[in-house]
Amino acid sequence: MDTIESTVDRDDRTLTFVTVFEAPPERVWQVWEDPRQLERWWGPPTWPATFTRHEVEPGGESRYHMTGPDGEKAPGWWRTIAVDAPHRYEFEDGFSTDDGEPDTSMPSMHMVITLEADGPTTRMTVVASYASVDDLDKVLGMGMREGMTGALSQVPALLAA
Repeated sequence: MDTIESTVDRDDRTLTFVTVFEAPPERVWQVWEDPRQLERWWGPPTWPATFTRHEVEPGGESRYHMTGPDGEKAPGWWRTIAVDAPHRYEFEDGFSTDDGEPDTSMPSMHMVITLEADGPTTRMTVVASYASVDDLDKVLGMGMREGMTGALSQVPALLAA
């Protein structure tokens, strides 16, 4: 991976990450599609994820939790909107209550992942869109930018395995 760039656009209420991986899009797609690979990088390095459900198809749902260093669990959910393997994955992402249902008191985001071949590398762009600037500020205050950067930094080792 040559780069991890992140930008915040308050006018568009988005947080964008751009990374370049030394692998073709088909291989990078696998780290999103395969729940066993996904849980090896989704979440900051000290908060590994466990996916108990992962349906990569329109209308499909995913359930997971991240486990912190002290055993604290942070549950989340995804609802797949669109899939165009291996180039585009679009889903809603949010926090969950302890019973795994969406926590409507917390911000959710619309995520669009695009994978573009560039010679032997893949440029992956992750755009997280929020309903309001307050929602964007809340997740930034919770460390979303740093957490996602840490998560993405784990992908090259997974791709090389």
